[in-house]
Amino acid sequence: MNGAITIDHIYMASRPVDLRKGIDGLASIVQSLFGMDPYSRSLFIFTNSSRSRLKILYYDGTGYWLLLKRMDEGRFKWRIESSDTVSISQQQFARLIHGLAVSGGSYRFS
Repeated sequence: MNGAITIDHIYMASRPVDLRKGIDGLASIVQSLFGMDPYSRSLFIFTNSSRSRLKILYYDGTGYWLLLKRMDEGRFKWRIESSDTVSISQQQFARLIHGLAVSGGSYRFS
């Protein structure tokens, strides 16, 4: 994304998550449900059931970042079939956070 932050992969949970969870709760989901390392330099994206908010978890090597985006109007748009998490490209990520439609992605788990 830029020289200051190294992002190896971008993963998005296809199912809604309770966004009251903080860093530890979301890291636990990454580890236990997705079977992935929350300490990897990857973005992990979660949404609520109405898709009006996103939370993004990122570990930069020294600590966690937890980002929240709330749509003023409308919802985040993506169409993902049935999978626990998918890998998306930086272009798909940019479309997602700007409220544009995203579909597909590389399926990570079945």
